[in-house]
Amino acid sequence: MTRSIEEENPMASTPKFAHVVLQTSRLEQMRDWYCTVLDAHVVYEGHGLCFITFDDEHHRVALLGAPVELEPRNPGAAGMHHTAYTFDTLEDLLDRYDMLKAKGIEPKVPIQHGVTTSLYYQDPDGNFVELQIDNFATPDEATGYMHGPEYGNNPVGVSFVPELMREALAAGVPASQITTHTWALETSPNLPDPMVALTS
Repeated sequence: MTRSIEEENPMASTPKFAHVVLQTSRLEQMRDWYCTVLDAHVVYEGHGLCFITFDDEHHRVALLGAPVELEPRNPGAAGMHHTAYTFDTLEDLLDRYDMLKAKGIEPKVPIQHGVTTSLYYQDPDGNFVELQIDNFATPDEATGYMHGPEYGNNPVGVSFVPELMREALAAGVPASQITTHTWALETSPNLPDPMVALTS
């Protein structure tokens, strides 16, 4: 087993993720989309740059305006697939889903990964953005699930219908039951393979 930097050198510091920068020729559209989806605000905009945040960090998403027209995201090209943002509870995630749907923004595919419950959106340039919750209370529990048979057999997961999830939650079904492969397959057994949506 590979040893971590901390194990090799107990004095080593651990970096934390700070922000993502996206190059775009649709700066205004991208700015408005990310501010809406993340309920974020602009910290600074000018000189072809825009810095956006939604928490106590000075910026989490930056947009770099290109001076030429850029190609939209090409599913056949190498590169980053998506960025992901976590909510505290299933209700919080569904509230954001409802808010975005009312504004005409809907996920390309909802996926029950087992380890997370996730909604995948695409920004105006075609980049994927995942809104999610963790399905386990601790990282150790999540890691244990990822080493188990269900995840080993299907690490991508299965699609689900968010409205049915909202109905089940309102009916008093525990979130721990709703956020499973079993529930998704029982309530929505004939949905397409989510990997098709993630790779197109």
